[in-house]
Amino acid sequence: MLQNIRIVLVHTSHPGNIGAVARAMKNMGLSRLVLVNPDHFPHPKATFRSSGATDVLESAQVVGSLEEAVRDCHWVVGTSARSRTLPWPMVEPRSFAQRAATELSGQPIALVFGREEHGLTNDELQRCHHHLQIPANPEYPVLNVAMAVQVLCYELRMAHLDAGLSGGAEKLPSGPGAEGWDELPASAEDIERFIAHLEETLIKVGFHDPDNPRQLIPRLRRLYQRSGMDKMEINIMRGALKSILKVLPEQE
Repeated sequence: MLQNIRIVLVHTSHPGNIGAVARAMKNMGLSRLVLVNPDHFPHPKATFRSSGATDVLESAQVVGSLEEAVRDCHWVVGTSARSRTLPWPMVEPRSFAQRAATELSGQPIALVFGREEHGLTNDELQRCHHHLQIPANPEYPVLNVAMAVQVLCYELRMAHLDAGLSGGAEKLPSGPGAEGWDELPASAEDIERFIAHLEETLIKVGFHDPDNPRQLIPRLRRLYQRSGMDKMEINIMRGALKSILKVLPEQE
């Protein structure tokens, strides 16, 4: 399971934090690190702070966008220490780790961390299926990004070990990705293509005004990401949208 978890750092400004994250990951048996537009990488400070976890740094993937970092993932979880204007489905750290170790143990999962100063943007968080907050002391909930990664990697390792001891007998409710399900879960890229297709259709039927969006698309994104669709369900929905577009009169 641990090899399917990728830690995604978005716009990290301090190379030392990248090294400290690599160290935290290797401590707990994780190895997949993805960096979205880091300010400085590779960098000697990252190597120094990794304290020997250079293999994690050397295999780190550098990409240009969050979309590219998570496009093939079946579950994307964004970390956030702040509440947002539009509420989003939340998952607790331990519940996240347990689901990753059981129901989705064979699927690619992304755990996303934002900038050191202000975390992930609203748009980036809306590309995540769930949000996660570490229940720290409310009087001082500030965690360095490497500390936060360490906490969550520990939860993932303990859930992985527990699943091994129990033989994987304890399963969360069945759904896409669970043993016996007939289709793979839809990936983040599948969801993004469907949302774009849905938005195009809603504009053409006159239901969605892009000049006065009123959070319609983010709310629909929240709905469909929460539903946990599989690949066949996505294909059915996109087939229905294609049929709708076919019967619309051509616009001049």
